[in-house]
Amino acid sequence: MKRRVFLQSTLASGAASMTGLGLLVPHLALAEDAKPADPAKTEPTKVEEPAKAEAKPAEAAKTETAAASTESSPFTATSYEDALKGLNIATPEESDKVLIKAPEIAENGAVVPVTISTTLEGATQMGLLIKNNPTPLAAIFTMGEGTEPNATTRIKMAKTSDVVAFVKVGDKTYSAKQEVKVTLGGCGG
Repeated sequence: MKRRVFLQSTLASGAASMTGLGLLVPHLALAEDAKPADPAKTEPTKVEEPAKAEAKPAEAAKTETAAASTESSPFTATSYEDALKGLNIATPEESDKVLIKAPEIAENGAVVPVTISTTLEGATQMGLLIKNNPTPLAAIFTMGEGTEPNATTRIKMAKTSDVVAFVKVGDKTYSAKQEVKVTLGGCGG
């Protein structure tokens, strides 16, 4: 028996048995499956009468539902101000207790490493916004109780921009920003 065939069959049967035992729960998380945070903001759906209703393909119905549910997502905002509105942030207060570490010059805008942290007590959420990106919201991190408020990620930047880190503590939002210069083609100039 070939090694590849053996490994494929063992992995498949192992995953199937773990699923059957409830140890492994299959789940697919896609942006299309996103549900709005506030059900009161969703538009009511039309109820069609059975006699007049036309059969819609399942994919078309799923696409319409996904489009309606992701409209209010802050990740789909196309401006910095719209992203702040989507996050329910009026104007973040700048604070020296919010720290952002990013390179001053990023030779490759596709992978810019950024670290955000804070010394503020009770931080519940942290995030990154890139002012000049086509979709400014890059990341949101939810902090559990007792978690050290520190996160590192890599972001994609279209062009030179301010990178804004925000931290939510209770009803207030604090921020810090740093300009990151993105060079074209990684040539350094």
